[in-house]
Amino acid sequence: MLKGSCLCGGVAYRVDAPVNDASHCYCTMCRKQHGAAAGAYANVPSAGFALERGADLVAEYASSEHGRRAFCRTCGSTLYWRSEAEPDVISVTLGTLDPDYDGPVEREIYTDTKPRWLPTA
Repeated sequence: MLKGSCLCGGVAYRVDAPVNDASHCYCTMCRKQHGAAAGAYANVPSAGFALERGADLVAEYASSEHGRRAFCRTCGSTLYWRSEAEPDVISVTLGTLDPDYDGPVEREIYTDTKPRWLPTA
């Protein structure tokens, strides 16, 4: 089981399912939402995801015709992303996991929009 929370602690969630397909996404929407070079996510089955506290603080923004991004109304922490085309999957943000995510990041996506200012390895 994994747990996660937002910056202010008002929202807490748990994941009772395997985490898979961890990624760094460099699409412009993830970059803008996170205010960073990439969004970091891992997929979990929707059936294994549950809000434990603060459901009333969670807002969703329809960032495209099929994608919805959830965040805390109080502190703005990005919590997860979900696609209406794949209702069985939720992509939780790795930075909200308690303790830190220690698994591998398996892929990078939308590398064609990776920012030029990001240092290369």
